[in-house]
Amino acid sequence: MANDGQRDPSNGDQRNPVQERSGGQQGRGPAAGRGGGQGGVGRRGFLAKVGLTGAGGLLGASVAAGPSAAAEPPGNIHAGGAAYAAPAAAHSADARAGGTRTFRSDQLSGKRMLLVPELLLLADGPVRGQAVLVEAGKFREIGPAERLIAAHRDLHPVRLDGHLLMPGFIDAHHHLTQSFGKAKSFGQPSEIFKTVWEPLEHALDEDTAYLSTKLAALEALRGGFTTVADAGTRAPVDVGALAKATEEAGIRCVLSKIVSDGKGGPEHLGRWGGHPLIHPSLAIAVPEDATAAVIKRTADMCAEAGAVFQIHVNEHLASVERSLKSVGRRPIDYLHHIGALGPHLLGAHATLTTPTEMRQLADSGAAISYNPVASAWKGNAVAQATMMAAMDVRFGTGTDGTRGDGFRLVDAAESAQRLTSGLATGDSSCGAGRLWLDHATRLSADAVGLSRVTGEIAVGKAADFLVVDVNVPELTPSYDLRWELVRLSNRDQITAVVVDGRLRLWDGWPQDWDGHALVARAAEVGPQVVRRAKLQVVKPT
Repeated sequence: MANDGQRDPSNGDQRNPVQERSGGQQGRGPAAGRGGGQGGVGRRGFLAKVGLTGAGGLLGASVAAGPSAAAEPPGNIHAGGAAYAAPAAAHSADARAGGTRTFRSDQLSGKRMLLVPELLLLADGPVRGQAVLVEAGKFREIGPAERLIAAHRDLHPVRLDGHLLMPGFIDAHHHLTQSFGKAKSFGQPSEIFKTVWEPLEHALDEDTAYLSTKLAALEALRGGFTTVADAGTRAPVDVGALAKATEEAGIRCVLSKIVSDGKGGPEHLGRWGGHPLIHPSLAIAVPEDATAAVIKRTADMCAEAGAVFQIHVNEHLASVERSLKSVGRRPIDYLHHIGALGPHLLGAHATLTTPTEMRQLADSGAAISYNPVASAWKGNAVAQATMMAAMDVRFGTGTDGTRGDGFRLVDAAESAQRLTSGLATGDSSCGAGRLWLDHATRLSADAVGLSRVTGEIAVGKAADFLVVDVNVPELTPSYDLRWELVRLSNRDQITAVVVDGRLRLWDGWPQDWDGHALVARAAEVGPQVVRRAKLQVVKPT
């Protein structure tokens, strides 16, 4: 399927709206994505340029009575607001946005949708002049807007003027049942799982675990995440409570069950077969929690089932030293030694890795979740992510349950590398924007075992995407959109979040369930759980 974008003649404007396609491998090494004069947003509407607007254009002809029929003056895609009778919620949202939207929330809720964004973020970069056909929760066609509109005259094209359609972020490492205690982790020494997270999760029952999970899912969706990989809960509840919460919230979830005792793995992996949003996974919190035989058997089980085996590795100095004392090897080296490393393994953190362990990761095909905010808040080190990219180590980016904000996560991912290695080596780009967007979307989906399901705007993939307002001061003028998304964008630019082809959030809030009521309930119940947990917290000085 051709995905060729159209260049917009600039008439002297220095902004170039289309990122050049490189033709090589993506996200490899710090040089990936360079070329600061390309990839910018541009401000002329391509729809007007190719004759898709107004009474004589294809859009005007096909939806003359619809909300997208209003003509626009060339050169200013936001000058004319479309005339329509919007529902009260959508009308008030558009009023808050200054009345510039040419689409409504209900237009992103159909079983078949023909979407015409101003910019479309594909694997090779942003393009314009393209449309996407969404059908049955998947991207069915991607191609030139004129061609798709002509081929699907039974559909009303939904013009997303002034907006970017991009893949949703993939959180490669989360702890959904820890949302009640996030702020309690501030200023704490390393290995707070012993003093904060274990007591907190042990204090949960089925109702509060459900509530904590749904709160975390709502925050993740608000931050632009369409998928989260939960690393397993220690709460004494059935993980079905977590599945129910994420399904109701509308987020895709790689859901782990902790099997350190070697029990329950096959049942969990077989429980969610065919579920549209729940993808089963097995977990052992850290290698020291299970015997070598259980770890190896769990790894083999996941490899056979095509599932991900999640485990924390080389996160804190204390855990590395305990491993050396107990088994004579560092955690990653130990997993390699017992034959547990492989493409099915997703290791969390890996902040303290030796060159030998880095090579073991690369050679085995194992994946890592790079969690830069977790390093800043409670870590001993920062994972060498640019080195991982150079050595072809598979990795995604994760929040570790710290802050559910995709744009701030990719900013932290780049900044952490710049501060820990870039300054010392004179690397002024540290992968630029392309590397971090790739590893927060497409390559993060690969890390969590969903490369065939989600992570990019591509035919056959799940329609998990964001509609992002790019007509904002932060992106004006625009020269390199991918890097600008990493450094300059905010979650308040996210107009809509769509998962599996269904609108989940509009202007930060769900349309089919009461997010405000959930927040109010969590504000009441969360502190009760924290008091019951009796956390061992060091007061910051």
